[in-house]
Amino acid sequence: MKFDLRRMQILRELAHRGTVSSVADALSYSSSAISQQLAVLEKEIGAPLLISDGRRVRLTPQAEILVNHTAKILEHLESTEAQIAASMGTVVGTVRLASIQSIALVCVPEVLDELRRTFPDLSVQLTQAEPEVAIPGLLARQFDLVCDDAFADFPPVRAADIDLEPLAVDPMRVAFREPPEGRSALDAKLADFADHPWVMELPGSPGRDWAVAVCRRAGFEPRIVHHTSDVLVQAELVARGHAVAFLPDLLWHERQPEFHLRWMDPVHTRTIMTTCRAGSQEHPSVVAVRQAFRRALEVSRPPVIDR
Repeated sequence: MKFDLRRMQILRELAHRGTVSSVADALSYSSSAISQQLAVLEKEIGAPLLISDGRRVRLTPQAEILVNHTAKILEHLESTEAQIAASMGTVVGTVRLASIQSIALVCVPEVLDELRRTFPDLSVQLTQAEPEVAIPGLLARQFDLVCDDAFADFPPVRAADIDLEPLAVDPMRVAFREPPEGRSALDAKLADFADHPWVMELPGSPGRDWAVAVCRRAGFEPRIVHHTSDVLVQAELVARGHAVAFLPDLLWHERQPEFHLRWMDPVHTRTIMTTCRAGSQEHPSVVAVRQAFRRALEVSRPPVIDR
């Protein structure tokens, strides 16, 4: 029995993404080319690998076995590469970084500044991307490191073959231009904003799901009028009195809010974290970028208080 690693990787991508077309888009192939490679893999293995399920496909038990072993092989190769790089005693090469906007806005410039000073032969290439794009891209080797967030009570769904490192906890405050009628800004409760227009992230995003769940626990369904993942746009809509929003404290590094901010509950937080492929966490370049992020967060976290 032959095992072609590239075809095994394609099957693994299909296990993560569910459709041949999405795998083709991620790997820059045509759908027919992906189907042909999977058909060859079936012949090599000597067993069917896929079961049609509407527009998606499911893996057979034999395919599941193959995907599990593929993940272990890739992790071993990542670890081998990392150990060889570490044995050379230098930090060189390129790290392809994907980051959500709020972290890219505040932390990434500081990270790049530090790495330019400490490791001038290390290059970091930034792509701003949301987790639903960044994490599959990480597994497809389009990125080497992802910096994103996870919200309290909403742990991220991550594949087993990744390494996740929490960096910091960031409060999420309710931002509003005018206090609710009959309340002062410091006395306002989340339920007081039940009838206000809201701006939230795009449907299906972790931040949106978290914010809606928080409002529902407070006893109301938020009236979401505006939809954007850009925290600066959200802040501007709040400043002009067009909406209420949940905004992270990290946003107020080197800028001042023009509205009220209230931390309504200690559990209203997000955890900032970095994620890489399992095995690559020992690579000197990944270690260097992660350490730079940790230090950038230490200097970028302003002492925000309710106002």
